Amino acid sequence: MKRVLWIVLDSLGIGEMPDADRFGDKGSDTLRHIVEETKIRLPDMEALGLANIDGINYLPRVDKPRGAYARAGFLSDGKDTITGHWEMAGIVLDEPFQTYPNGFDAEIITGLEEQCGRKVIGNKAASGTKIIEELGEEHSATGAIIVYTSADSVFQIAAHEDVVPLDELYRICEAARAMLVGKHNVARVIARPFVGRSGQYVRTANRRDYAVSPPEKTVLDILQGGGAEVWAVGKIEDIFNKRGIDRAVHTAGNDDGIDKTLEFMAQPATKPTLVYTNLVDFDSKYRNDIYGYAQALVDFDKRLEEILRCLQKEDILILCADHGCDPKTPSSDHSREYVPILLYGAAVKPVNLGTLDSIADLGATVVDYLLGSSSTFGRSFLNQLI
Repeated sequence: MKRVLWIVLDSLGIGEMPDADRFGDKGSDTLRHIVEETKIRLPDMEALGLANIDGINYLPRVDKPRGAYARAGFLSDGKDTITGHWEMAGIVLDEPFQTYPNGFDAEIITGLEEQCGRKVIGNKAASGTKIIEELGEEHSATGAIIVYTSADSVFQIAAHEDVVPLDELYRICEAARAMLVGKHNVARVIARPFVGRSGQYVRTANRRDYAVSPPEKTVLDILQGGGAEVWAVGKIEDIFNKRGIDRAVHTAGNDDGIDKTLEFMAQPATKPTLVYTNLVDFDSKYRNDIYGYAQALVDFDKRLEEILRCLQKEDILILCADHGCDPKTPSSDHSREYVPILLYGAAVKPVNLGTLDSIADLGATVVDYLLGSSSTFGRSFLNQLI
């Protein structure tokens, strides 16, 4: 039974796209800056062909890569999580989601206060870790919820788990999601619970994302409609607003995401199956922590052989990313970068697929492999792959 194991290393960019300057990301190069600063090596990913990808000249090339490899760009006008994942799944957005660099309109904040019975503090663009340090004490003393945004189209609500119970925080986020439509449409409402005390606050793994629904069919819908199954690990379920997904499990970080992915892979598949995983720690924990990001990459690479060993004869492994997030730049926001693609399987040829204009070609290839045809945006490269 054919299966695809598709793992997204969230934010692992590999160099600025030609239009990066328009996004304020000139010079961004996430992986290069991490490698050059920390001197890490990623032997298992390098063996699959990471160092042979177009534009990567800071890792030693491999004479005989084990897998196929490429770099992919994005046609969508954006650089956020939803934009990247949706384009993987065949949707190219002509217009970016609305952002709120000056905070949200008073009518939204007032309406949310009335619905949830709590005051709102913050309401500005900020780093998630910094704003809870800035406002955590006031939040704990008053019970007011912390609302903030970023350069992405996000409405984030932070609350201490001992002050606002998780069930209540999730209800508040659901209320905000219902309000943020029309002219106030926001790509994601995000619950950002944290614990600890002043000076030692830590965000927990109980994050939840409440996204808008894709405007048309995605690769996941096409697979499901064609008789295949989609099993989602991590925030994939949230990104696609539960559409086109047969089974889903949330995770508490990268290692837990790998564990749950392996658990899914150990279960027998009775239909062609996509196991679609997002490993979020790279993006959520290490946006401005270059050594933390480097260690997370090393830790993933150490577990890659474990993942490869679980592959069956007709399985294909895909590794890719959804955007960049260069921890060496002062910005804590995503960056407009190319992303790597690595593919491995018993039938996969070790070929350089070059530079893809759109990562939607990857989604088209997944559909082509699992269903035998590709009826989505993007061009399948399956004939080059196997």
